[in-house]
Amino acid sequence: MSVIVTDAGFAPAPERQVVALADLTAEATAVDLSHTDDPSLLEGALDRLTLIRVAFPAFNDGRAFTVGRKLRMMGYKGQLLALGPVIADQYAMLRRVGFDGAEIPDEIAARQPEEQWKFRAADWQAHHYQARLRA
Repeated sequence: MSVIVTDAGFAPAPERQVVALADLTAEATAVDLSHTDDPSLLEGALDRLTLIRVAFPAFNDGRAFTVGRKLRMMGYKGQLLALGPVIADQYAMLRRVGFDGAEIPDEIAARQPEEQWKFRAADWQAHHYQARLRA
């Protein structure tokens, strides 16, 4: 099982059909990317995808931040989730680069309860200098 973390707090992860990038078909609407996958491989599919999850293999591996940012820069408008052992301290950065939230293992949710995530979610935009520069 896993938990979805958003600005609103915790929610159970719903059952859904998500395929790996290598198994992506024209019918698929949700895909999992590795932190090493090239997001440009999804260029023709972004309009029909409703969910992209980007794997964070460990909390200390930040390459998935770049993948998420590239997807948003390419115009992806659907739900973008970090997948894996992300920690609450990373939540603000996830939001700043374009992730809508994270799908974390139950063990992380038990170790870092919802209150810790909500604290990080409360002011993630306060230090979002890129958005302030664009305004």
